[in-house]
Amino acid sequence: MTDQTLTQTPERSTEETATATGMSAQPPVTSTAVPGAPISPGTFDATARATEFAILDALRSVVDPEIGMNVVELALIKQIILGDALTEIKMILTTPFCPYAGSMIQQVKEATEEVVETEVKVTLLAERWDPKDAGLVW
Repeated sequence: MTDQTLTQTPERSTEETATATGMSAQPPVTSTAVPGAPISPGTFDATARATEFAILDALRSVVDPEIGMNVVELALIKQIILGDALTEIKMILTTPFCPYAGSMIQQVKEATEEVVETEVKVTLLAERWDPKDAGLVW
């Protein structure tokens, strides 16, 4: 029998892991207490989280007409930022020059407005869509 030495790899920080996987190191920021103030890390706001889930449920009605799946299933919704005066939805498209971009953005805005009572802004991110992400649950 031989002695085997286990080598431990140093744990990666959240930022290093996010950089290695191509994801944002910052979790979605939600705020309902003080306008413009993010919730401090480690704080859980059940009302904000319930609103995020309600928005995601509403966004399931927005279907990419070329693929036939909704924007949530396709993992096109990247971040939901709740605020007292503005709700922002950050999303990507399946292709950079998607012919349905205008229509889908408008549908995302309208579906979100059905849930929240604030102004809704939809921001397109330059991130590339990866089909392997499709089907992942928020």
